[in-house]
Amino acid sequence: MSIREELAHTQLALTAAERKIVQVLLADYPKSGLGTATRLARLAGVSDPTVMRLMIKLGYGKFSDFQTKLLEEVESRLHSPLLMMEAKRPANASEGTALGYFNSVIQSLERTRTQTSSQAYTRAVSMLLETRGKVLLLGGRFSRNVASILASYLAQLRVGVHDMEKLSASDFDVLIDMGKKDLLVVFDYRRYQADVVSFARQAHERGVGILLFTDPWLSPIAEIADQTMVAAIDSDSPFDTSASCVAQIEAVVAHALAVRGPSVRGRIEDIEAIRDANGVTLDAGNDPERGKNPGSRIQSAATKS
Repeated sequence: MSIREELAHTQLALTAAERKIVQVLLADYPKSGLGTATRLARLAGVSDPTVMRLMIKLGYGKFSDFQTKLLEEVESRLHSPLLMMEAKRPANASEGTALGYFNSVIQSLERTRTQTSSQAYTRAVSMLLETRGKVLLLGGRFSRNVASILASYLAQLRVGVHDMEKLSASDFDVLIDMGKKDLLVVFDYRRYQADVVSFARQAHERGVGILLFTDPWLSPIAEIADQTMVAAIDSDSPFDTSASCVAQIEAVVAHALAVRGPSVRGRIEDIEAIRDANGVTLDAGNDPERGKNPGSRIQSAATKS
């Protein structure tokens, strides 16, 4: 668990003064925790010993131990491919770089599978399918590609899906038409993108629901998200893997079909009929199932084409 998660979701019995410190740390995270203990105490309006008592409650022997872990998290969040080129080397050189990389991705996939509960997937599906207004999907330089994949799936399950693709200055005008009935699905993995974070925060201020897909270090958007889905992205490469991110959104879609299949069946059938009528797929004319009840092909209808 990251320090921010630990602070935001602690089950410890904190005094009113200790809660003030937590609020200060979260309000300007991580900057507020990188100064001295005296500075933190002054910002929170409490005494220095109160800061030390909170650190002990959180499991740190002294304030410097807290800062050491905080700095490690900051370093991990801000790593660029350039900085990681020397640090990231295949764990097992004997099997070759490519095969070693596959093993590192498999480990990230397993961590992604175990780090997020089934309840989180149920909550995400509910947000995606029950939102009465628009569902807008947004991502950063690379993550917008994952956002587009989910948008393509989601458009087969409901109306009102909008893939924002690359965020431009004019796209911020979209905010004027967003409100409490809408949902912003945002993908933000380290290194977190300033314009994406800014757009999400402004959408939140307008009452828009936020479904966030991020990494274990947590995008700043996690502070305002209604639901956060975490994917492990570490790999034996200077570039983080997107494989676990894609697998996670496909798991969301699989969960949606499992629990909401009957409610979206008619839309999928209509989409498949339109595809057949226009020969969209190369095998449409040779499909042995063509002419039968479209419902018999609901599984294929929900796949990419």
